[in-house]
Amino acid sequence: MKNLFYNIIVSVSLLGVLAFSSCEDNEYLKFDMSHSGIYFTKDTLKYSFSVTPLEVKSYLFKVPVKVLGGLSNDEREVAYRINPDSTNAVEGVHYTIGKAVIYSDSIEGYIPVTILRDSLKGSYADGYERYRLCIELVKNNHFTPTLDSLSQVRVLNFDNAIDIPEWFDYKNDKIWRPGNPHDNLGSWHPYTYIKLVEEFKKIKYVPNMEETYEKMVAYYGGENLERVPYASFYPYLPIMRKYVLVPLYEYFSNEANKEEILEMYPDYPFDFPNPYN
Repeated sequence: MKNLFYNIIVSVSLLGVLAFSSCEDNEYLKFDMSHSGIYFTKDTLKYSFSVTPLEVKSYLFKVPVKVLGGLSNDEREVAYRINPDSTNAVEGVHYTIGKAVIYSDSIEGYIPVTILRDSLKGSYADGYERYRLCIELVKNNHFTPTLDSLSQVRVLNFDNAIDIPEWFDYKNDKIWRPGNPHDNLGSWHPYTYIKLVEEFKKIKYVPNMEETYEKMVAYYGGENLERVPYASFYPYLPIMRKYVLVPLYEYFSNEANKEEILEMYPDYPFDFPNPYN
C-alpha cells in the first residue's frame, strides 16, 4: 500500500511537471510565432568585378536578411529604404534593386541588388571610383526592424577595381606588389592577375580534376585566388605549373598577342617567368 501511494504521488508530480513544461513550450511558441522582427545578418557587404571577365556586365548581390520569429504559410515582403546621405550610387545607372521577400516556411531572405558594370567609372591608369549603397530596413505590415540599430542598416560597397590580392608575408605585407616581383608570375600587374584567375578556373573542367580543384579553391582563399598563403602555390605547384603557368607563359611570350595586350595596358611589363626553368 505504501508503494502504491508513493507511485501515485510520483505520477501526479510528473504529470504536473509535463503540463507546466507543455504550457511553457506553448507560450514560447506563441510568442515566437507572433514576433515579426527583421534584421540584416552579414556585417560586411562588398563586391568588385575585379578579375571577372569583361563580358560579364552585371552581378546579382543578395543582401541577406533574417526573421526573428516563426515561420509563415504566406510569402511576406520586407520593407526598406535607401539612405541618400550615405549613398553615392545612382539607381538605374549603377544598380537596380528589387522586391525583397521572405518566402513561405522560411525565416531567411534577401534584398536583390543588381550591380551594373558598364556605368562604373575608373580605370587602371586613372584609378577606380568606389560606390556605396546604404539600405535601411523599415517597418511594414509584416515586419518591424529589430535587435540593435546596427542590425537595421547595411552599406554595400562595390566597384570595378582590380586590387592587389591579399597574399601576405609574416609581417602582414602584401608579397606580390609593385617593386616586388613574384617568383612564378613576375612583376605585379592587374592583367597578369586577370589571366591567372582565368586559367586557374579552367582546371575545374579538366577530366578527373574537379575534386582537386575544389581543394585548391579552399586552400587559395577562393576561385579568384584571393588569399594564397604566403603567395606560394605549394603544395599544388605541379598542377599550377602544368595547367596555369605554362599556358600563361605561352600567352604572354607570344608576339602575336603583344599588340592587343598593349592596347589594353600600355605599361604591361612582359616579364612573365619561364616555368620550365
